[in-house]
Amino acid sequence: MRYLPLTDADRSAMLARIGAASIDDLFVDVPEAARLAGPIAGLPAHASELAVERHMSRLARRNLSAGEAPFFLGCGAYRHHVPASVDHLIQRGEFLTSYTPYQPEIAQGTLQALFEFQTQVARLFGCDVANASMYDGSTACWEAITMARRVTKRDKAILSAGLHPHYVSLAKTMARFTGDRLDAAIPDLTPGAPGDDMARLLAAIDGETSCVVVQNPNILGHVADLSELAARCHEKGALLVAVVTEPVALGAIRSPGEMGADIVVGEGQSIGVGLNFGGPYVGLFACAEKHVRQMPGRLAGVTADADGQRGFVLTLSTREQHIRREKATSNICTNAGLCALAFSVHLTLLGETGLRRLAELNHAGAVAAAERLAQVPGVELVNGAFFNEFTLKLPREARPAVRSLADKGILGGVSLGRLYPGEAALAGGLVVAVTETASAEDVETLAQALEAEIAA
Repeated sequence: MRYLPLTDADRSAMLARIGAASIDDLFVDVPEAARLAGPIAGLPAHASELAVERHMSRLARRNLSAGEAPFFLGCGAYRHHVPASVDHLIQRGEFLTSYTPYQPEIAQGTLQALFEFQTQVARLFGCDVANASMYDGSTACWEAITMARRVTKRDKAILSAGLHPHYVSLAKTMARFTGDRLDAAIPDLTPGAPGDDMARLLAAIDGETSCVVVQNPNILGHVADLSELAARCHEKGALLVAVVTEPVALGAIRSPGEMGADIVVGEGQSIGVGLNFGGPYVGLFACAEKHVRQMPGRLAGVTADADGQRGFVLTLSTREQHIRREKATSNICTNAGLCALAFSVHLTLLGETGLRRLAELNHAGAVAAAERLAQVPGVELVNGAFFNEFTLKLPREARPAVRSLADKGILGGVSLGRLYPGEAALAGGLVVAVTETASAEDVETLAQALEAEIAA
């Protein structure tokens, strides 16, 4: 079908049916001054499909894709190898065009896939129960804050300085409409533990605190033990919300649930989902069973039919479309179904042993890269404990150096000056992520190019 499938005869027949002489008659209610009198300035005239295709192809060739260059970007989105079998399976018709599972009798396959996904996320996060996914990590983080308010009947959330600034920004935007009070901070490049503000968090928890939100590993790559923080939260009647933007890390470090977190949320992109120029991604959400009725989003459950056979259904549906709006836990009515399936397929292919091995490869590669890059004159490795991401402090502003590296075909990391504009103390910070897709040759290329940048 063409984009404009109607013929002149079709248009004439439709106009005659409604009693209009021309298409212009359809716009008589629009004031003359508001109507477009001619072409839009600066916008080219329409072109043929072939011409548009060629133009878009020329634009696409200007992009430097992740697979064409040494790639060290991270800070919430990571390049991992996704087996070809993942895409093959999620593109099967029964998954790609699956029916929204409100009628379980025709959606058993979809519901079972969601049930398996939930089981995997719950085990990964060390929690009792997980939902069928959220839109992405940042919205999952905000939903956790609002859930904590419902559970505790308090409205003050303390956000760690190590929480991703995009997550903080979203929370601040949403809090303008809900009245939640957010206590946030900017991270410091503290040697050994950049972005770690555990002392501030412990001191700030009081009787008005609904939750403390902490990311682990944090935005600067630091890995922390959350056990003491969880205990302090519980002592004061608050919840601990843990954020994980790199779930592969949980193949090597203790899960937030094991450390006492009440709600664990995160971004699942790095397992099964490509970078995709920023989306679509898949938000992960899990919690303790006692809070399950306050959990937002979909929850797939298992039951038995009249014949005793296992069946899957949507259960505990507390969203606005199922109950009275004022009683709803959330207005998020769906889930990132296809991305959740990709996550689940990839994690199934890995298995527990494979995930641990993948985590080991990531950590070993990051340690080797950190040691090599720290040898570059003028470069300081800030982190002590980290997984596959760490922060370097350069003797000059990192942002123009990153731009120069990109011009040379090296995607060398994320500058803190870009994440925290106007924060002079962070301008020299460069966050480098090293996954299994970065070779030793890639690391050496980055090291030599970074040395040349600093010396220039």
